[in-house]
Amino acid sequence: MPIPSTVDDLEAAFVANGYVPERGLSVAIHLAVQMGRPLFVEGEPGVGKTEIAKVLASITGGDLIRLQCYEGLDASHALYEWDYARQMLAIRLLEATGQNIDVHDIMSEEYLIARPLLQAIRRASEGEPTVLLIDELDRADEEFEAYLLELLSDFQITIPEVGTIRAETPPIVVITSNRTREIHDAVKRRCIYHWIDYPTVDREVAILHKKAPDTSVALSRELARAMEKLRNLDLFKAPGVAETVDWAKALQVLGEVELSPEAIDATLGVIIKYEEDLQTVRKAGVESLL
Repeated sequence: MPIPSTVDDLEAAFVANGYVPERGLSVAIHLAVQMGRPLFVEGEPGVGKTEIAKVLASITGGDLIRLQCYEGLDASHALYEWDYARQMLAIRLLEATGQNIDVHDIMSEEYLIARPLLQAIRRASEGEPTVLLIDELDRADEEFEAYLLELLSDFQITIPEVGTIRAETPPIVVITSNRTREIHDAVKRRCIYHWIDYPTVDREVAILHKKAPDTSVALSRELARAMEKLRNLDLFKAPGVAETVDWAKALQVLGEVELSPEAIDATLGVIIKYEEDLQTVRKAGVESLL
């Protein structure tokens, strides 16, 4: 399915898929897709960064290939590695049949195990709609960013023994970061950048309408206002949009139709994940969230 060609149509497609973007994000996504550039989004955890790639895959009908970053991530887990077991079997077969062993016979693309980055390049080169999500890049080591530069610039990967594998039609690339460390300028220069902030009250109500449709408008607005106040407290980890949706669903399970001090206190564990933050909220008084 072709990606919508205007910002308005793209925004409408996102809303139809349960994601309510603010205008600046819609423009950034549109520019990234139409210009064939990676989209780099930063923001606090839980504001909807990862969901962008999932919705784009749904809109295009393409595959979502996800690379979850972590400390120690290297090329063998992100790009490719050699299938050593098959290579050894091939060598023994050649020896058994008395054939000469040519290094090109066993160091070919046939013996590559594709990891997410190479998988995305291959899929895109075959003309298949593909969305590549490089999730939480800030969790990876700085050295790993160097592996991404060729991919982000030219949508290709160079394997010394094989050559260059290039995607003539680039995949849609979404990179996310929680900004636990700064990402190198060389990566950001190759991308369309957008910072995703916590939503306004009205936008959070609209998100709840999509994600928790059984929640009344009145309760949705109470939850959004309570979240706005929570995020202004000095918390170690402010709750994101995902926690707002969980909170609405938890109140539905309990049969609560309005926000009360008792309901807030009983369900704080749904939205607050640290003991210190629980104490901060209770010290401020749960009544202050109403």
